[in-house]
Amino acid sequence: MASEDVVGKTTSDSAVSTIVNLAEEAKLASEGVKAPSHALLGVCKSLVAGGVAGGVSRTAVAPLERLKILLQVQNPHRIKYNGTVQGLKYIWKTEGIRGLFKGNGTNCARIVPNSAVKFFSYEQASQGILWLYRQQPGNEEAQLTPVLRLGAGACAGIIAMSATYPMDMVRGRLTVQIPYVGLNFAVYESLKDWLITSRPFGLVKDSELSVTTRLACGAAAGTVGQTVAYPLDVIRRRMQMVGWKDAASVVTGDGRNKGAHEYTGMVDAFRKTVRHEGFGALYKGLVPNSVKVVPSIAIAFVTYEVVKDILGVEMRISD
Repeated sequence: MASEDVVGKTTSDSAVSTIVNLAEEAKLASEGVKAPSHALLGVCKSLVAGGVAGGVSRTAVAPLERLKILLQVQNPHRIKYNGTVQGLKYIWKTEGIRGLFKGNGTNCARIVPNSAVKFFSYEQASQGILWLYRQQPGNEEAQLTPVLRLGAGACAGIIAMSATYPMDMVRGRLTVQIPYVGLNFAVYESLKDWLITSRPFGLVKDSELSVTTRLACGAAAGTVGQTVAYPLDVIRRRMQMVGWKDAASVVTGDGRNKGAHEYTGMVDAFRKTVRHEGFGALYKGLVPNSVKVVPSIAIAFVTYEVVKDILGVEMRISD
């Protein structure tokens, strides 16, 4: 009888153990299925937030973007408008409201995927760079510094540009986008951290920045970034124009002389532009561009964060 009890107990324990093991395996299998799905959903939400941010910010400043390009390439000897207001009035008078938004659809088709990849890449690059930095002795509790954010922003710019532009265009654009994107992210995130830590002027409540304060941080970031990168953008556009028919007369401002300004490279383009039009030519269109950048970058950053909150995206870089 005793042996039967032992056998029965052993069988019972074995059955229970088997059931527990099966339950654990089922749980692990379930987690294995849900984890990638949850991660993929988080990636999709983050990409959507970035795309919406890019589309909203670009549409909001579309008239100023159009004016900036026209100011950069207009004939310096046949100037039709000098200032922002005068230029916008001229476009409105000659082309109507559609003229103010001409090309915006194409720009959004380009900006939306670029912005989506850029914001997502920045967060991933920030996490990766911070993890690597913390592997160094003594840095176990370190947080992102402005320099690290600058590096993460540069990585985001390279990834976004490479993923959304044809490769033959990437080389020229990277020259402008690396400092611009890197400075935008570095200045914006560093300003936010400084405000939350220092709490100056009562701008921070419950460790949260108001929308107005975040807009101001984005505007400051955009201003710094575009001021540094603007001459590179002007030169890039002028080098592109050399390939157009009769573009030389637009660049040089001489409608009679079709002698082309041929550039052998970016340094040569800088040299010839300054020689023929002065140093100020490198900042032609800077004022309307500054007016454009202030709301554009600010709207992009804040829209991204707001949409992320709405979609429930959880990505904390400092964790």
